[in-house]
Amino acid sequence: MISPLFVQDALDGLRAADIPVAPLLARAGIDADLSAAVTADQFGALWLAMADAMQDEFFGLAARPMRPGSFALMGHAVLHAGTLEQALHRALRFLRVVLDAPHGHLLVTGGQAQVVLSDPDGPRSAFAYRTFWLILHGMACWLVGRRIPLQRVDFACAPPGDRIEYRVFFGAPVRFGQPHSLLAFDAGYLKLPIHRSEQALKQFLRGAPANLLVRYRHDAGLSARVRDRLRGRPATDWPGFDALAADLRLSPATLRRRLRAEGQSFAAIRDELRFAEAQRLLRDTAMTVAELAQELGFSEPSAFHRAFLKWSGQSPGRFRRAAGSIARNMPVDQPVQPGQPGQRQPQPDE
Repeated sequence: MISPLFVQDALDGLRAADIPVAPLLARAGIDADLSAAVTADQFGALWLAMADAMQDEFFGLAARPMRPGSFALMGHAVLHAGTLEQALHRALRFLRVVLDAPHGHLLVTGGQAQVVLSDPDGPRSAFAYRTFWLILHGMACWLVGRRIPLQRVDFACAPPGDRIEYRVFFGAPVRFGQPHSLLAFDAGYLKLPIHRSEQALKQFLRGAPANLLVRYRHDAGLSARVRDRLRGRPATDWPGFDALAADLRLSPATLRRRLRAEGQSFAAIRDELRFAEAQRLLRDTAMTVAELAQELGFSEPSAFHRAFLKWSGQSPGRFRRAAGSIARNMPVDQPVQPGQPGQRQPQPDE
C-alpha cells in the first residue's frame, strides 16, 4: 500500500502546473479526500494519468521534462547489457540525457555500490529524489530477476513531514540533509548477469509503473517452486541443495543451471526467505537474538548477527528499535509495509 502522503507529494506537480487534480484521481480510482492508503495499481494509474497530463514522466521535478515513452526507451537501452553494472552505467547516462539534472554516477567503495546524484540546481524535494530511485532501482531489480536489498539511502534535502514512511518504503536506513543524495547496496550485485528478452521487456512495461512500486515481484518459474518448497517447512528442516534437486526430480547440475538462467541461486533464495522471516520476528515478537538464530537455522547467534548486518546494513537490535519507532508513529489506518528482502551472493557450489 502507498501512503496518502506520497500521493499528495505526487499531486504537487499537477497543482504547480495548474492542472485539475480531481479528474486524474477519479481516473485512477482514488478518493479525492486522500484519507487512506492506495494500492500500487491505483498509484500506477495515477502516475500514467499525470505523465499524460503533464507530458512528463518525472512530474516536472527535474531540470527538463521526461517525455512520455522515455522510460520504455531506457528499458531498451539497458536490456542487452551484460551485467547489472553495465546496465546501471547505461541507465544513468540515459537519465542524464533526458533529465539533465539530477544526474548520477556509480561509485564502488569498500564492497559497497553507491549511486551518487549531482544536482547543480538542487536540493530538490524528497519526492523528486525518491522518484529517481524508484525508476532506477525498480528497473535494476527487474533486470537481474530479484530484489536488490538497499543498505542506505541519503537525501540532500531537508526531511519531509513523513520521514518515517520513507524508511518503511525503502526498507533501509534513510538520512536527510546529507551532502549528496545517494543509494547504496552490496557491490556483489553489480556482477549479476542480465537475462531478459524483448518479449519480457514488453510484459514488464505493460505492468509499469505499478510493478516499480513493489520493487520487483519474482517471476513464476523454477525459482518460485524452490521458494514454495522452503516456505512450506521450518527453516531448521530445509533440505540441502542435492536433496532439493531430488525432490524437484532434477539433477543438481540442472537445478543450478536453470536457477542461474533465472538470475537466482539456492543460497540467494534461502537467505531472502530467512531475511524476510527475521524481519517479521524482530518486529512482531520478543524473541532474543539467540532464539531467532535457532528458529532460522543458524548454527550460532553470531552467525545470524553477521548475516542480518550484511543483508540490511544494520544490526538486529537496531532494526528492532527502528521498527518499534515506526509502529508507534504510524497512523492507525496505514499498515506497516514489510522490509525489503535481501540475500547474500551465490557461492560456487550453489
